[in-house]
Amino acid sequence: MSPHWFTEQHEASGSSIGYRISEKLADEQTPFQHIEIYATTDWGNLMVIDGCTMLTTRDNFLYHEMMTHPALYTHPAPRNVVIIGGGDCGTLREVLRHPEVESVAQIDIDERVTRLAEKYFPELCESNADPRAKLLFDDGIKYMAEAQSDSLDLVIVDSTDPVGPAEGLFNAKFYASCFRALRKGGILVQQSESPLVLLDLIQSMQQAMRGVGFSTTRTLPFPQPCYPTGWWSTTLASKGGALDGFREKDASAKPFATRYYNAAIHRAALAQPEFMREALG
Repeated sequence: MSPHWFTEQHEASGSSIGYRISEKLADEQTPFQHIEIYATTDWGNLMVIDGCTMLTTRDNFLYHEMMTHPALYTHPAPRNVVIIGGGDCGTLREVLRHPEVESVAQIDIDERVTRLAEKYFPELCESNADPRAKLLFDDGIKYMAEAQSDSLDLVIVDSTDPVGPAEGLFNAKFYASCFRALRKGGILVQQSESPLVLLDLIQSMQQAMRGVGFSTTRTLPFPQPCYPTGWWSTTLASKGGALDGFREKDASAKPFATRYYNAAIHRAALAQPEFMREALG
């Protein structure tokens, strides 16, 4: 390929995705991963970790809004939230749009992701100084293992793919820690890859979540052009609550602006495509 393009090859789908770039803005090998930032000609800035696209300026709102608002409007009264990962701070920003949220702790193992986001994606970091927010740079698996029982309403796992530093976030032991830390009716949210090519991963996630005690699971698909196949998902697991409905009136009257999420989108995401319904139940 031309040196003026960044291309990611995705083995699981036998496909690739690329961006025309104008310059490389940053290139760092941290103790945990390799981070690159590019300026593109059409998609704003692009963050790449270990060769995989993490986000672009142009389309990150799809992911960040669907990782947060469906769960926040499903929970009857979300007050205390933990984000595992999420170093670009876009998920944190969306959670803090909800005035009923009292505290959000974000735990990402690699501080450099956040510092680079502050420089190259400042719009995502605009709520970092909110007094309700606490940014910690630590091991999220350890944090959840040590979390106080029945202390949280939402745990959002905004992680990279299930390899490297994020591998331990996709197993029953981690889900059990989240289950213990959540109050009754609490919700675990996890990015769950492309349902088109990684449905087996979603099946195993849901089985593991139910195996540690979560009563209900639901995977919501949404478009995400910068990720392999252009289609992504978030999986929710509830501790004794329901996931087939939400506070629709509150979502319709949300006191903040969004670019993708609204009550109709939420309702539509609950309608499963046939192949997902057959595989996931």
